[in-house]
Amino acid sequence: MNELAVIVEAFHFIRPLWLLLLPLIAALWWVVRRARSRRDVPMDGLAPHLRAALTVGGSAYRRLRPIDGVALTLALLALGAAGPTWSRMPDPFVAQSAPVVVVLEVTPSMEAKDIAPSRLERGKQKIRDLLELRAGARTALVAYAGSAHGVVPMTEDPAVMTPYLAGLAPDVMPNEGERAGDALALAVDLLAQESSPGGVLFVADGVDPADVATLTGPDAPALAVLAMLPEGTSDRGLDGLPAETVVPVTPDDGDIRRIDGMLNAAYRQAMLENTDQPWLDRGHWLGWPAALLTLIWFRRGWTMRWAAAVLLAAAFAGPAPARADGVVDWFLTPDQQGRLAFQQNDFSRAGELFTDPLWRGYALYRDGQYETAVEVLDRVETAQAAFIQGMAHIKSRTYRDGVRAFETALERDPDYPNAEANLAVAREIVDYVERAREQSDTGEEAGIGADDVVIDNESGRGAETEMEAPEEGGDGGLLTTDQWMSTVDTRTGDFLRQRFAIEAARRQAPAAADAGAGAPAAAPAEGEGGTAE
Repeated sequence: MNELAVIVEAFHFIRPLWLLLLPLIAALWWVVRRARSRRDVPMDGLAPHLRAALTVGGSAYRRLRPIDGVALTLALLALGAAGPTWSRMPDPFVAQSAPVVVVLEVTPSMEAKDIAPSRLERGKQKIRDLLELRAGARTALVAYAGSAHGVVPMTEDPAVMTPYLAGLAPDVMPNEGERAGDALALAVDLLAQESSPGGVLFVADGVDPADVATLTGPDAPALAVLAMLPEGTSDRGLDGLPAETVVPVTPDDGDIRRIDGMLNAAYRQAMLENTDQPWLDRGHWLGWPAALLTLIWFRRGWTMRWAAAVLLAAAFAGPAPARADGVVDWFLTPDQQGRLAFQQNDFSRAGELFTDPLWRGYALYRDGQYETAVEVLDRVETAQAAFIQGMAHIKSRTYRDGVRAFETALERDPDYPNAEANLAVAREIVDYVERAREQSDTGEEAGIGADDVVIDNESGRGAETEMEAPEEGGDGGLLTTDQWMSTVDTRTGDFLRQRFAIEAARRQAPAAADAGAGAPAAAPAEGEGGTAE
């Protein structure tokens, strides 16, 4: 189902009783029109040819009249008052794009060169294009062959995924095969941790027919498959999937845009079922054409007598405060303008426009201005504000403050989603840093100079960690942290190979133990406890 189909299916009116005005408006239009068309010029004393020459507007009943514009304006206002809608009010603390788990097949068949430079490399390029298209959306990466492995958990930063994506190759996978069903199960586990429904994108050149039932099962999430096959090539497993879920790879970005639309349509379809969010009233958009139609009343002969009453009522309503910031300010409040910028992923602009501290703080957080976001959110004493502050502290690596912020969020709302889990992660990070300090005792012997970097040790565990910065132009001295990290020669592929091998070994160990426990005991020999029947 595409996005247009979702809109058509969800379209309805929030206040349908206002639609009862439409027959009354139609009746008013017909009465005034009919009365106008019946007016005629007297025939007495005029020859027919003179009457025709002197009559102006003889076919006036066919032309537009003031009542036409008035009736159309009233109809638009009635439709707007009825509240047309086709979507829910967006939740500011839920991503407006569907969280997606990208599942990449990493098998020897993906190294075929029939799609330049290879099926695997083209698949990686398509994934990077998708990340760029979904800027700011939460995305995870899973790789599979004979076993499935999580490569990158859900993240909003595509730069985190890029190096791991580059390190994926068939030789890093511990087992050969095509276990797409295992990869789907892992993707479902990742999506279960999200606060909003999401989808799964498979980038593969084939699917084992045994996994088709799993991929198309009733419990499967929204699914899309980017088929990494040259034109004219088919696969039995892919042919068994619903045709609308399989998208052939294209030279341009048409395939990626189609996939993004499919996943977002499924996300909006799922969000429509969220009864906690109110419907988004779109009726105000009908006020614009209604206002434009009123401009024709300034034409000579188009002013209706009772239009003066409408203008008089509008005058009593009082003018809105005048602002000279721009034409947009005549129609939209700063928060409304900020909301538009936020929906367009222009978070920097949204942070400048919002006056509501909660929305402004969230926009600044999404823009990466973590310290400013924390300061702005200090004005809001809600669990949501404290939760965003905690995330901002974690992103800015002030983990202790993050722990405090998540604790505050739980104090304000003990059931706030993901607050308890994030608090546990933040505490684990702090504990890891402190244990690392206990194990390394650098800086005890040397004094701390002006150029030394000291890492906070608030709890007093271990010695303060010091790194002596070398003098400019000198070759001696210890390396800085950045310089030391730059000397480490480890490929991402090597890291992934070791990690995947450990994960595969851990999975095989319980399986082997279960197999041993479930083996039948040896049957006793006759005469050794057996009972003859």
